[in-house]
Amino acid sequence: MRLLALLIMLLTITATARADELRPGYLELTQLSPSDWRMVWKAPIKGGLASNVTPSLPKSCAVRLASRTRVNGAIVAVSDVKCTADLAGQKVGLTGLDATFTDALVRIAPLGQPVQAARLTADAPMAEVALKADRAQVAKTYFLLGVEHILAGFDHLLFVLSLVLLITGGWQVAKAVTAFTVAHSITLIATSLQILSVPRQPVEICIALSIVFLAVEIVKSQPSAPRLSERIPWAVAFAFGLLHGFGFAGALAEIGLPKGEVPVALLTFNLGVEAGQLFIVGAVLILLAIIRQIATAQLNQARVAMGYAIGSVSAFWLIERVLA
Repeated sequence: MRLLALLIMLLTITATARADELRPGYLELTQLSPSDWRMVWKAPIKGGLASNVTPSLPKSCAVRLASRTRVNGAIVAVSDVKCTADLAGQKVGLTGLDATFTDALVRIAPLGQPVQAARLTADAPMAEVALKADRAQVAKTYFLLGVEHILAGFDHLLFVLSLVLLITGGWQVAKAVTAFTVAHSITLIATSLQILSVPRQPVEICIALSIVFLAVEIVKSQPSAPRLSERIPWAVAFAFGLLHGFGFAGALAEIGLPKGEVPVALLTFNLGVEAGQLFIVGAVLILLAIIRQIATAQLNQARVAMGYAIGSVSAFWLIERVLA
């Protein structure tokens, strides 16, 4: 049990810098005429994209920088591109992506054709412009992005893990997870559609604080005297879910929603988050069931040990974000 708690703590500490870090680059190519394109390259400063990575286009395209500005921690470069040949069947992407630890999205909008979208990685930094676009590309790309955010955004992951560790009973877990889902969906959609606006740093601080709160609840849990989060877990999950929704929206805002496909991208990103969340819940429930079968007497000790590990990591995040 101690080894399990230590493993969780080591994994999360080594990934501290990635907590709630969804900062991929965003390359957008929009065709204005048969030979003219507008290129937008959004490169977050944190992570090395802005300093190490540049767009790569076919030799038949000439690029002229139109503007370069800094917006919300990212460099946004807008360029005019003139191509003497059709981009269909050719490759576009990024050079230098292997020198960073993040990915990028590319969106291509040819005249009179469906929008194409793809994910660029260090192993696959170029994407081929399809001769015949698939309308499902945007949905697939943003769905996978949502899954990655909940699995690689360790603060959200630890919050969901804490909920499952704290609550006993499948029905109680289902209600709490549903409340968390509804709440973060509300703020994710409202913020992404610019109905609400909240500064990012206070949100990140409160997200870390929410995990500290649940960790304390786990450690101090007593069957004879249920705590607030055990008596009404759905209400606690809903309240903190609103905060985490702002975090999801802030991450999504950094890469942007593709113009013309906002509803699809927003819906599939949220569905991806939910798919990743369900995977986490299922995996933890299976792990607890195994521990219960092997060592029932030590199950509570395992919960407490993991509570201390989660609390230590989230307290570190809290201090780090307050001092940032």
